[in-house]
Amino acid sequence: MFAIAGFLLATALSQGATAKLTICIDPGHPSEVGRGTKGKTVSEMHISWEVAKRLQKLLIAKKFRVVMTKSSEGQYVKNRERANIANNSHAALMVRLHCDAASGSGFTTYFPDRQGTAEGFTGPNKGLLKSIKPLAQRFHDQLSNELHGFLKDNGNLADVKTAVGSKHGALVGSIFAKVPVVLVEMCVLTNPQDESKVNNSAGLDRLANGLAKACTKCLSNGTSHPFP
Repeated sequence: MFAIAGFLLATALSQGATAKLTICIDPGHPSEVGRGTKGKTVSEMHISWEVAKRLQKLLIAKKFRVVMTKSSEGQYVKNRERANIANNSHAALMVRLHCDAASGSGFTTYFPDRQGTAEGFTGPNKGLLKSIKPLAQRFHDQLSNELHGFLKDNGNLADVKTAVGSKHGALVGSIFAKVPVVLVEMCVLTNPQDESKVNNSAGLDRLANGLAKACTKCLSNGTSHPFP
């Protein structure tokens, strides 16, 4: 894992000394919980990867330093390893990209609002938790503005509202995070209408642009690494 993190960080640093802050993009799945959900024609793993690549380019153009948690669509990385890649890069923000399987539609942002426990470890630390909530709200508010009229806004919710979060107290990737982290369920991929909106270049670009502006908005305080 550390070899992967070192390679990814070295790649990000090579993008230039003018970069302002580090953002870690985590395209969901495959991980220890599986390969993710599927719509009728496309997988969560593919949509997350395609959006991540577009988001990476947009953030680099904005002079952010960017670290990816995997280097190919099908690369297997455990959630704890994903968090450690963000931690080791001292990211100002970790953005986890997923697609939901549910009866509804639209996008949702999740953030840890309390400590959880997984693999005998409890986190995130309480100081970080206090910082994440307002950051996640700024992120979600901007994302909502950007995706208005495209996808339904299901809100900015605590990790505990998810199935995994209700079991552990927070999502596993959040528990091991030592940097601010948000998870975005970009759509309900099992909803045919949502799937049709995101399964094309225009839809993928719309998601990536919205996410890029949300990242920029929530990190607009200009600090190099404002969190412990």
